Amino acid sequence: MRQYGNKVQNEIYQGKVRPSIPFRFEELEQRAREKLADGPYYYVAGGAGGEETMRANRDSLDRWQIVPRMLNNVEQRDLEVTLFGETYSSPLMLAPIGVQSIVHSEGELASARAAASMNVPFIASSASTYSLEEIAAVMGDAPRWFQLYWSSDPEIAASMLGRAEASGYSAIVVTLDAPMMAWRESDLENTYLPFLSGEGVGNYVSDPVFRSRLKHPPESDPKAAALLWAKVFGNARLTWADLSFLREHTTLPILLKGILHPEDAKLAVDHGIDGIIVSNHGGRQVDGAIGALDSLPLISNAVNGKIPVLFDSGIRRGADVVKALALGASSVLLGRPYMYGLTLAGEEGVKEVIRNVMADLDLTLALSGQSSISGLDPSLLIHVDDLQRKIDRKHNLQV
Repeated sequence: MRQYGNKVQNEIYQGKVRPSIPFRFEELEQRAREKLADGPYYYVAGGAGGEETMRANRDSLDRWQIVPRMLNNVEQRDLEVTLFGETYSSPLMLAPIGVQSIVHSEGELASARAAASMNVPFIASSASTYSLEEIAAVMGDAPRWFQLYWSSDPEIAASMLGRAEASGYSAIVVTLDAPMMAWRESDLENTYLPFLSGEGVGNYVSDPVFRSRLKHPPESDPKAAALLWAKVFGNARLTWADLSFLREHTTLPILLKGILHPEDAKLAVDHGIDGIIVSNHGGRQVDGAIGALDSLPLISNAVNGKIPVLFDSGIRRGADVVKALALGASSVLLGRPYMYGLTLAGEEGVKEVIRNVMADLDLTLALSGQSSISGLDPSLLIHVDDLQRKIDRKHNLQV
């Protein structure tokens, strides 16, 4: 990994590697659009309401700008990060995305294999089409975390926590910002909710507690299983006091995903949570919410190094990763880009997305005058608003 970007770049230029997907995210998305029907495409690509939050994610990344430093020795770079006692070869992870079978028949299995082959942790979703045990089976000893949608049936939630620990997952990611589905205009226009047709419910129909709630097995009465899933999927009654339930049912590190407010970050620390993922669900839940990167420094300051802070929402290229890491993220989650890679080329497409972002990250790090992930801090960046204020101040002084 010491010169990863140079190696990948040279292999491509020399024709040793033949790409199966586009390098540019915009073309990657467009090609996926051409391949997918409206329902699946907009379920992945779309957001809540007028999609203001999706735009805010990109705007916030654009407003933070890198200020490269010169004459630093960057011949060798170190991309390693350490989380919860485990060292990973890069700061990249694959975000938990459910119902991946709507874009490729192998869905989460293909993505998990790709992550394993690239030594990138895979975060398996509660809403996977394939069960967490099936995903674990194709990953061997590769690192994996499990994302929990906290069911309104506490015994189902406890069962999934136990299954994850028994299947070799090393952390639990609890998504807090989706106790119910948001108003998603594209999905409503397409009347598209894949769970009702049996996709994305693999962890439920394989769960012994969920099955015990059914009069007939889901194989013989899938409609009843879908109705039960809709009833127990989310839990809008949860409060901070309920977090003790998680500790009672798992010994794994627990991270809260969906934190945007610094006061919530402080509460997470106060309640003994092991980590935070700053995320607005990729703009899929609250329309008009703060851009995730604008929230990151607020959260980092509130946590003050007491627990790891990870980042999700809007990452497209290596420069995005550098910005998030400089603002306090310990690791960064990739979302839609790998779903488009999965759409176009299955496992190989996901591998190439990971490879491309990692190579771009390595080269951007070096060209910014930095030799290690651990050395990144806010001094590498400037916010365009701060820059404009400096320009205005200088102008006023001259006048």
